[in-house]
Amino acid sequence: MPAGSNRKRERQYEHIKESAERRGETAERAKEIAARTVNKERARSGEAAHPGKVSVRDPKSAYERGGERSHTGAQGPTKDQLYEEARKRDVHGRSSMTKEQLKNALGR
Repeated sequence: MPAGSNRKRERQYEHIKESAERRGETAERAKEIAARTVNKERARSGEAAHPGKVSVRDPKSAYERGGERSHTGAQGPTKDQLYEEARKRDVHGRSSMTKEQLKNALGR
């Protein structure tokens, strides 16, 4: 457990460590994952004495992101996500476009 942590962070550490072990990580790797996650959360919330720049600027944790990074794999974003981006960019004719046409219009 990272030094200087409170009870909440200790519970968070144990929960993350147990979860990683259930997913099949080794005990050492589970401890590392849990410690890094807790340290990053401490840095973001101002609990860390010397937070790293990356920890503070990095996107939110997975449980806070709400699917922000979803659909960026092999198939890319969904048609709805492409449509929303086209709407924000004011692409004309977007409502009748297919997914491929939306990709092309957005330069993907």
